[in-house]
Amino acid sequence: MITIIGAIIAGAIIGGLARLILPGRQGISLPVTIILGILGSLIASWLVYKLGYDNENGGFQFIPFIAGVLVAAGLIVGYGSMTGNKQIR
Repeated sequence: MITIIGAIIAGAIIGGLARLILPGRQGISLPVTIILGILGSLIASWLVYKLGYDNENGGFQFIPFIAGVLVAAGLIVGYGSMTGNKQIR
């Protein structure tokens, strides 16, 4: 349960980071960015743990965080293509 709450909180930050790594200007709103960041974080966390990741040493979990940013960036690009907003110029 704590992992899910952490993924949601991190997802709000991840959405913003995902927009920063994408070149050009994205034509989506802040709430949509946050939602896509949360979805990206949850999907990436689930996938990383299903693939066998284990944070044995404790501390900050870099691999799920980086994966969340990448998945959220993909979701932002996918959302832009589906809605007709071109992200990358």
